[in-house]
Amino acid sequence: MNKVSPWCKYRGDFLWQCLHLLPMEKKPVKFAVVGCGRIGNRHATLIQMDPDCELVALCDIKSEEETGWENSNVPYFNDIKDLLDSGLDFEVVNICTPNGIHAEQALQALEKSKHVVIEKPMGLNKASCERVIFKAFEMSRQVFIVMQNRYSPPSAWLKEMILEERLGRIHTVQINCYWNRGDDYYARSDWKGSKELDGGVLFTQFSHFIDIMYWIFGDITDIKSTFSNFAHAHNTEFEDSGTVTFTFLDGSLGSLIFTTGVWGKNMESSITVTGAKGSIKVGGQYMDKVEYCHVENYEMPELPPTNPPNDYGPYKGSAANHIHVFKNVAEVLRGEKKITTNALEGMKVTEIIERMYQAG
Repeated sequence: MNKVSPWCKYRGDFLWQCLHLLPMEKKPVKFAVVGCGRIGNRHATLIQMDPDCELVALCDIKSEEETGWENSNVPYFNDIKDLLDSGLDFEVVNICTPNGIHAEQALQALEKSKHVVIEKPMGLNKASCERVIFKAFEMSRQVFIVMQNRYSPPSAWLKEMILEERLGRIHTVQINCYWNRGDDYYARSDWKGSKELDGGVLFTQFSHFIDIMYWIFGDITDIKSTFSNFAHAHNTEFEDSGTVTFTFLDGSLGSLIFTTGVWGKNMESSITVTGAKGSIKVGGQYMDKVEYCHVENYEMPELPPTNPPNDYGPYKGSAANHIHVFKNVAEVLRGEKKITTNALEGMKVTEIIERMYQAG
């Protein structure tokens, strides 16, 4: 038998290692979108625009004609079970259905070994979110929560200011959310306004801002809440306005005032912070600009422009940063970056909202 010389073996191993160090072609991550309403259509459209992503399938209880996808040539299903049993090759399921079934459908997708992207909120109670997290660990799959306001330059800047302790000891954090949602907003949907499927405006409209609060300042305690339904008693099963006071775990004082009863159009989404060495207000209609910055020994830099809000017909939503969410999914699944908003954070936001409602 001929023996392979040590040099030949070394040379072969070396060439094998070099080949594996060469840049490999990045294959697009394959997505299926469940729920083809306004936000689901946005997911699907942006996935199609991203070279790192591929839209493989769509799913909605409505027909292709009703959702506007009749000429797309994308496989279309009317039931998530049929989608998951189809044998189509995809890695990620985007859950863009009514809030009350987010957790249930995420569990179905995880059971089939799919990663999931869940539109806010992750669920309407902590218990449902815990089941999703347990299943994700069991199946070794990732859960991405859509909290796209984290990508807005003012939000990222504010977090950096707090991490660097520029304001010193934080005294107060005040969040104001003054939005408009008219009768036509609820009339065009059979689930918005429902306690079971919608959950309330803190889940549907304002969970992004509670996420920013938790992301930057941490958990809260000593919650006291008051709620009223001023403008939507005839078409919703929950409040449209409220005030919540609380204490952060470090002793700082916090408050949230919110309403969807503002006349005519959205007015403001803001967070005001006071501390021992300065004060900051990030405001505008969509928490999209720094309105006030007076901090010891600090000169305010020029921040990159903020993306405009999502446009849902006559109504505006939070910043249009979904494209960053899908990019993060691709990067995480390729092992290039860490997840931006993980399942534990998604569950924590749900739990905080749940506690706010229970305190009312």
